[in-house]
Amino acid sequence: MSLLEFMKKNESHIVLKTEDLVIGYNTKKAKSIIASNINIELHKGELVGLIGANGIGKSTLLRTITGVQRKLSGHISINNTLLENYSNLSLAKALSLVLTESLTSKNLTVFELVALGRQPYTNWVGNLSDKDLQTVNTCLHQINIDDLKHKKCYELSDGQLQKVMIARALAQDTDLIILDEPTTHLDMYHKAYILKLLQRLAKETNKTILFSSHEIDLAIQLCDTLIVMSDNSVITGQPCDLIEKGTFDNLFPKDFIVFDNKTGSFRVKK
Repeated sequence: MSLLEFMKKNESHIVLKTEDLVIGYNTKKAKSIIASNINIELHKGELVGLIGANGIGKSTLLRTITGVQRKLSGHISINNTLLENYSNLSLAKALSLVLTESLTSKNLTVFELVALGRQPYTNWVGNLSDKDLQTVNTCLHQINIDDLKHKKCYELSDGQLQKVMIARALAQDTDLIILDEPTTHLDMYHKAYILKLLQRLAKETNKTILFSSHEIDLAIQLCDTLIVMSDNSVITGQPCDLIEKGTFDNLFPKDFIVFDNKTGSFRVKK
């Protein structure tokens, strides 16, 4: 394989790419920049963690990447197509999103909620085909929630509901799944369970899964790639490389916690 062929093959596996992206807010008086010079390349089958201190702009970045919020400048591409060139329907077939907002109706059954992920593919009256029904059942099985199938969503725990939301995103059958704080309100066991589940799904389905999280230690252990947001930069890389470069050393003020390069985790200062 020639170098050019290799580069083309590698390029085709880039699911999400940003070039010189600037995110923030436009107001009548001024432009408020949250982060700039954001250059990210995410590939098929990767589990990617977006980490940083509270209020650093993680949710703003995710909203911009998904088209919920306008970029200030730069480029965002999904599967080599610029975000602005997607129609709403075609974007729904390329990108699925799991937000932290509570459900508007918890009176749906688990099966009905997961089936909503098939909306981009159903006919205009929303009838589910045999293929749609099979996809929903497959996703329930992949997440190991077959036993919850007929339960109402209001009967579920926070951890169970999060698994159902992930199953709905899987049912949407997109190359890219983005989750905003998927472990919020969960205890330590269920935080680890959800992130291990995402790690397994990325490998088994070859989908690119990007999530934001405050669980930095877990993200370092489980992710293929990390996007680290700080006051001055947005850095992307493999966890081991980022540790070696000292990327985590200045993520938080050093008066209370410090990063231990030997253990790859944060510890409270004595």
